[in-house]
Amino acid sequence: MGRVTAPTPVIPVPPADLPGTLGALRAAGHQYRTVKQELRDNLLARMRSGEARFPGIVGYDDSVLPEVERALLAGHDMVLLGERGQGKTRLIRSLGALLDEWTPVIPGSVLNEHPMHPLTPASRAQVAEAGDDLPIGWLHRSMRYGEKLATPDTSVGDLIGDVDPIRIAQGRTLGDPETIHFGLVPRTNRGIFAVNELPDLAERIQVALLNVLEERDIQVRGYQLRLPLDLLLVASANPEDYTNRGRIITPLKDRFGAEIRTHYPVDLELELALIRQEADLVADVPEHVLEVLARFARAVRESPSVDPRSGVSARFAIAAAETVAGAALRRSGLLAAAGAAEGRPEGAVARVGDAVSVTSTLRGKVEFESGEEGREIEILAHLLRTATAETFRAHLAGLDLSGFTALVDDGTAIETGELVSAAELLGQVGTVPGLAKVLDRLGLGDAPTPEEAAAAVEFVLEGLHLTRRLGKDVTDSGRTVYGGRG
Repeated sequence: MGRVTAPTPVIPVPPADLPGTLGALRAAGHQYRTVKQELRDNLLARMRSGEARFPGIVGYDDSVLPEVERALLAGHDMVLLGERGQGKTRLIRSLGALLDEWTPVIPGSVLNEHPMHPLTPASRAQVAEAGDDLPIGWLHRSMRYGEKLATPDTSVGDLIGDVDPIRIAQGRTLGDPETIHFGLVPRTNRGIFAVNELPDLAERIQVALLNVLEERDIQVRGYQLRLPLDLLLVASANPEDYTNRGRIITPLKDRFGAEIRTHYPVDLELELALIRQEADLVADVPEHVLEVLARFARAVRESPSVDPRSGVSARFAIAAAETVAGAALRRSGLLAAAGAAEGRPEGAVARVGDAVSVTSTLRGKVEFESGEEGREIEILAHLLRTATAETFRAHLAGLDLSGFTALVDDGTAIETGELVSAAELLGQVGTVPGLAKVLDRLGLGDAPTPEEAAAAVEFVLEGLHLTRRLGKDVTDSGRTVYGGRG
């Protein structure tokens, strides 16, 4: 299944009971606040009420989020530094939820000017002329977030703005803000603006952000417009970008109030929680299979064969889980005809053997050390076996599994594989002493489906092989044959 581009979100409609004029706004007791005051007040309100401050952010509760909260409370612009796939963009986008749901604006203002705090001469004149009868509009917080992926072709005009020659030809002067076609940053006035991968921005373009961060005004074509912008500027960067692709210029780094380092999940449970939250699974993936994949991702991340500067994204484990689910769905589809003939179609439940496919499909997500060229799949296959063995020991250590080893004592072989149905696998093993305890340890319950039972049996067989209690061969047809070690 391919991902499709999400449709353009519908702009929310403000509630009918919101004030419609400047006079009504004042009568309602509305007080003007800057964006940073707004973020501070709303963050404190969530802290006091116990409401989740950053829903959907996993693994940062005791490390990154306290630093982000301190920066917001201090009113600091911030830059998040971390390797790829550490959720920097997700965290930045979550900041928008701390804004007021609705904020008043002067209708038609490109800069989202507050009716109590107009910036441009035209808006100030409009407010002075209309007074309390000035009609006001309302802007939803979803429209107060702007984002730009820094690319080498990004220009000052894209970010800050440029002189509009047509307006000059109409007779306006350079001193008139109406001659400027504003860029992304001023158009996000009274909101949050994010620059992703900041070091990729050319140094001469980074200079254009200096005034935005310190003096809070903008310069276009050498003409200084005293338009004090009100926004929170947040940037993301990979630490290695300072030397590999570019760097954040020193004056710009100095203007960010906070530099916050992100990280990958620090323990297995957080890695699993991230997979469960983010993976779009098209089939049932048992917990022990997800744990194998989580351990696999962590093993790849820590491997000396992998370039530590590039990191192994959290997307690696997420894509692995989705690939395994896809393999289970493929098996279900291919065996559908045979299952229907027997009166019960094959359900889509992943097994540990389905994980083998990820070593080839996901190797492009990993940057290996230069000396490992040509050994990528071999390294990943070894790490996957290690992760499987660790999961096996974590769940089934100390359990009497002699009933499984006894299945092959007389030379009998057990075949499994991607296209072996659950019924076929279970038919080969029959009633195995100890299977009920295995199912209990793996959290599959007292009444698992045949597909879940088959997933448990295959996991035990693979674990016994990896702990040198069963032999294993792979046939030319792709089937896996477990037997004695003789």
